[in-house]
Amino acid sequence: MTTPPRGPLADAAWRRLHQAACAPYGGSGRFAWMPWLPWHFAWYFARGKLAHDPVFRALLERGDLAARERVVDIGCGQGLLASLLHACDERHRPGPWPAAWPPAPAAVAYTGIELMARDVKRAERALQALPLAPRFVCGDMRDAPLPACDAVVILDVLHYVDHAAQVGVLARVRDALRPRGRLLLRVGDAARRRPFAISQWVDRVVTLTRGHRLPPTWGRRLVDWVALLEGLGFTVRPVPMSRGTPFANVLLVADLNRAAP
Repeated sequence: MTTPPRGPLADAAWRRLHQAACAPYGGSGRFAWMPWLPWHFAWYFARGKLAHDPVFRALLERGDLAARERVVDIGCGQGLLASLLHACDERHRPGPWPAAWPPAPAAVAYTGIELMARDVKRAERALQALPLAPRFVCGDMRDAPLPACDAVVILDVLHYVDHAAQVGVLARVRDALRPRGRLLLRVGDAARRRPFAISQWVDRVVTLTRGHRLPPTWGRRLVDWVALLEGLGFTVRPVPMSRGTPFANVLLVADLNRAAP
């Protein structure tokens, strides 16, 4: 699926979705370890992340999650993808939905997995009343149980575990995916040295801002990520995902080759 051209109608639809996805965080409170921040900082974080990170709008424009009924979001943070999927579900039924976009994700059963307990609590506090009924699990992606699913989303977190653990996580993802399942994995291309270094620096700043320690990171070149996924049985399509940023991010759309028995 290619990204359709953008225009005023699609931009307006995205603004409505963005506003709806941010709304649940309005009362979720400040970050307790930084009391000097505004009370609604979780809302400001959601507003900025959804507006300036190109991956969220691209997932909808490209239809990467269309017809995927069970979604697992590894490294879900405060649940931004869950809130966006709920906004899509609400907007899809009455419309309008951009004609150039693929069908909206609808009636998604969502499970978010997050290592940081404070982020899980914030996600639950903001989103627990949504009709989507997202489920959040506080756990380590290296060993947290993965439910059977149609799609797994991993955005910018796999580099926090070493190369051997990365293989283990991806093998477990493959085993959890149903036939023809899809993995959406965003990574940095370490071969692009300067953009990759910039993305790593920004990543560390954001990590500190959210009150987390700075773990070591293990990057790979894009060709090595692709080879790893292909070796696990995926067909991989790299999609540049740094639009409007100075980063080296790539979204790997990896479809499982295993067919239904």
